[in-house]
Amino acid sequence: MQGHVEEGWGKVADAFLENFEGNPGEVGAACCVYLGGRPVVDLWGGLADREAGRPWDEDTIALVASTTKGATAICAHLLVQRGELDLDAPVIEYWPEFGANGKEEIPVRWLLSHQVGLPGIDTPLTFEDACAWHPVIRALEAQKPLWQPGTEHLYHAHTFGFLVGEVVRRITGKSLGRFFADEAAAPLGLSAWIGLPEEQEGSVARIAYAPFSVEELTAGLIEATRLDADTVDAWVGTMFDPDSAAARAAALGGAFARTDDYFNGRAYRAAEFPAANMHSDARSVARMYAATVSEVDGVRLLDPATVEAMTVVQTDKTRMHGLPPGLEVPPDRSFYMSLGFWRACPPMPWVGPASFGHPGSGGSVGFAEPDAGVGFAYIPNLWSWNIAEPRAKNLAAAVEACLE
Repeated sequence: MQGHVEEGWGKVADAFLENFEGNPGEVGAACCVYLGGRPVVDLWGGLADREAGRPWDEDTIALVASTTKGATAICAHLLVQRGELDLDAPVIEYWPEFGANGKEEIPVRWLLSHQVGLPGIDTPLTFEDACAWHPVIRALEAQKPLWQPGTEHLYHAHTFGFLVGEVVRRITGKSLGRFFADEAAAPLGLSAWIGLPEEQEGSVARIAYAPFSVEELTAGLIEATRLDADTVDAWVGTMFDPDSAAARAAALGGAFARTDDYFNGRAYRAAEFPAANMHSDARSVARMYAATVSEVDGVRLLDPATVEAMTVVQTDKTRMHGLPPGLEVPPDRSFYMSLGFWRACPPMPWVGPASFGHPGSGGSVGFAEPDAGVGFAYIPNLWSWNIAEPRAKNLAAAVEACLE
């Protein structure tokens, strides 16, 4: 374990070290905490590449998967704050072709809150199509929503990034990755990219995969959400049914075959997937979130009014799509989504009820807590698909204990 910890923050270092000895354990990882605009914890350790024996060092970056969505949402809200994007305006005001097949009245806010009804792609797509951007955009323009928009919600695993990213591109003339680089990464000096430059390849941690068990996932969700076993069993069954909307959302029209290890390939890293492929260190993700709730070295990304508006929960009045008839999963135990950010709910790792941020497949997470002025990030390279597993939660609990 390397890095620094300010006095009074030793519990976070203890939790970070204990994660290497727990289940699933760590291969390599990093954790950073900002308080009041300055770093109080900045830790890293283990191996960036288990096969090569390469250590995780101060400059190691890693794929953060859907933790990317938080960065993409911040970009959208920068435009809202500047008066260039109206969340209640129809999407077609910025992206006219989107209105085909009954989508002409959909407001922008439903894109950010996963209520638009376009979680997957009906058109068959290749991985090359997805990397090229425009084939996915053309498919989304033509597609009919899976449900009446605004009446249900479901996690838009990949399409979230294309939908929000295209609106940003239409307004600014820049791709989401370019806009993020210019408007967030550069002002804050972040080592974070959506579309990784080739010269950064040598700094990337190689993803390894922990064993996956549906039974372990189910048990973890029961413990975390305090829902009854029958409800959780039925909920998990809908998530892992290969014909479900959730499974189709993950596949993106067949572009992402589960058997392919595209995460560790150059083509995936180089493309822009604003829902899923930011590469960063924990220091940069924590710094980014810190700059949404406080000033960081003279830079503040979002003002308090913008933060207050963007963190209002949107999915508490709509039902999760695809659940069996009669099954209800409370949003505040499952998918408590505001305008691009998860709000504090089990089983997510947060510090206090005002927290907002986004987790990623594999275990990474970034979030802010505005009342305490906290920016937090945790990034591992041993991916666990069990969304209730304890590594990030242990660290967040240690942060909360230090704040107390």
